[in-house]
Amino acid sequence: MSLLGIDAGTTGVKAAVFSEDGELLASAYAEYDVDHPQPGTAQLDAVRVWEIVKQLIARVCAQVPAAAAIRAVSVSSMGEAVVPVTRQRQVLAPSILNFDSRGEEFLDGLRQKVQPEQLYQINGNTLGNQYSLTKLLWIQRHQPEIYARADLFLHWSGFISFMLGAEPAVDYSLANRTLLFDLDRAAWSTDLITLAGLDAAKFPTPVASGAVVGVVSGAVGRQLGLPPGITIAAGAHDQNANAVGCGAIQEGQAGYGMGTYTCLTPVYRRRMATSLMMERGLNTEHHAAPGRYVSFIYNQGGALLKWYRDTFAAQEKQQAAAAGRDIYADLIREIPQPPSKVLVLPHFIPTGPPEFISGSAGVMVGLKLETGRGEILKGILEGSIYYLKECVDTLPSAGIHIRDLRAVGGGSKSDAWVQLSADIFGVPIVRPKITEAGTLGAAILAGVGAGVFSTIEEGVAGLVKFEHTFEPDASQHERYAVRYKEYKQIWPLMKNFLLSRSTF
Repeated sequence: MSLLGIDAGTTGVKAAVFSEDGELLASAYAEYDVDHPQPGTAQLDAVRVWEIVKQLIARVCAQVPAAAAIRAVSVSSMGEAVVPVTRQRQVLAPSILNFDSRGEEFLDGLRQKVQPEQLYQINGNTLGNQYSLTKLLWIQRHQPEIYARADLFLHWSGFISFMLGAEPAVDYSLANRTLLFDLDRAAWSTDLITLAGLDAAKFPTPVASGAVVGVVSGAVGRQLGLPPGITIAAGAHDQNANAVGCGAIQEGQAGYGMGTYTCLTPVYRRRMATSLMMERGLNTEHHAAPGRYVSFIYNQGGALLKWYRDTFAAQEKQQAAAAGRDIYADLIREIPQPPSKVLVLPHFIPTGPPEFISGSAGVMVGLKLETGRGEILKGILEGSIYYLKECVDTLPSAGIHIRDLRAVGGGSKSDAWVQLSADIFGVPIVRPKITEAGTLGAAILAGVGAGVFSTIEEGVAGLVKFEHTFEPDASQHERYAVRYKEYKQIWPLMKNFLLSRSTF
């Protein structure tokens, strides 16, 4: 028997099948395009994406040996975007993505209706246009026929599960991304939905991650090669599934996603004081593991690496692709061993917590004629880690502690990048054997739903295996501590200048 995990993101979807002892039996990845019908808009054609997801599932199912028939499936997905559907599983409109500008017009009105502290106490987030709430209000006002016809607005995890045959449901972590979910009650907030003027009947049933939400329908199963009637279990927000897939489920542990965004996901067991969390720009969200919470600390580390590759190594990128070689590995081999002489403020795009700065710009300090590109690359990697460290350093005073990190994602395959992170943070970083942890986390949730595992903890113990622990080098940590103090001076010195420049 085996378990199918699906991880649906903004630009692509991954699927993987694992045996009940954690062996990877099959995997595949497919991309899709984000549509931009107008400047400032970003959406996914849900009909087209569902067709791609079906093709991907069929591909991995065809790779699974008959003796290891799939027993259950679960889906992790991106956070805030929802799909309007009917109960007959008809898609009514594209899915508006979190970075789409539509919905900004409602922010001022919402601020007058609910105070930031009140919203945070209920939902664990502060108001912003990235969440589902303002997108739903936009649809209600500007596409009233779509809003009226929609029986349900489903997050992508629930949407894919629904199309496979499940009942309409949303796990607690994804429900949180609407701004309309009551964290303490683990239920929709009647007060917030009423204040927003939305219809509570259009929201799916909230359930715990791993809960059974249905079975694969016969028609879909025959089409995709899935055994009909297999269990569909509720999934999770992708960062939470990543944390499950790398074993970050206990207090004091944190997932360290090293992808387009580098994201730390610390785990803790009780809600922290609203004032302390808001001061640090930290959200509070249900973990996929019951009785635990997570926050997200992130910046654009992987995106900066991609920018560096395309700007400084465009020709090598083409040559490496032709030779089937990893260009990132080639570039990282150029970085020097000591701390870089170049300090980088990683404000190339709007930042994450604590300040969520937009309108700034990246800064490089220390460039000379003899500066090599490897020195610049190391400065970029260091700067993205320093940014995260500034947030991490504020956690203990809020009651959150990190004793070890679990590295996952494409960047975690680089020994140099992971070791650099350990040296700067000053804590061990463990790398699991399977670094694409989103699909593994979803597979564990599928196993819980099917009764293969009695708890998520049992699933993690059985399926998550570790490859290597990167211990911080004490002498390097001391050197980085000096550079870190210098890094922290850049933003205060440059803030007024950067924010006053309209050309950025």
